[in-house]
Amino acid sequence: MTVQRREEYTEVVNYDTANAGPVVVNTHSVETNDLEPYNPTAAGVYNPTPTIAYETETITHDPHAARLMQVVKIQQVIFLLFGIVEALLGIRFVLGLLGANPAAGFAQMIYGITDPFLAPFVGLFGQPTFEGMVFDWNALVAILVYALLAGLLAKLVAFTMDTTRRDTYTSTTSRINRV
Repeated sequence: MTVQRREEYTEVVNYDTANAGPVVVNTHSVETNDLEPYNPTAAGVYNPTPTIAYETETITHDPHAARLMQVVKIQQVIFLLFGIVEALLGIRFVLGLLGANPAAGFAQMIYGITDPFLAPFVGLFGQPTFEGMVFDWNALVAILVYALLAGLLAKLVAFTMDTTRRDTYTSTTSRINRV
């Protein structure tokens, strides 16, 4: 069984910008059947409709962005170093709270690393003990003080490097591309 099909192809030569539409020159009608598919490009009838592409490019530039990135990197280093110290002091606090053996290798390593950081706070509070467990208030105070000190140093870096300025320059370019 053969099915007849009618196809229409419009040949567009120009694009009328005043009316915002294509100027039609020729319209071709072709009847085909399913056995012989019609190829409009091979027949030389089909010309694709020209298109217009609107392209807009916006460029934003902040001359202080590089300096701001330096400040952020310095602050990240500060928080990383103080975070490591606070984590080690936290481990020391938990070891004492759980009653870990201070003669064990891991406990000796943690106590040896954290002793210099805990030295300014030794003797500030007593260390209540209960059946080998020690609640080390000095370690908790040291963690709090080092956290506050890290925040203060980060703010000080931002303040001294003057990152409060923001100058943004924006330029926009538009183009019409006719295809």
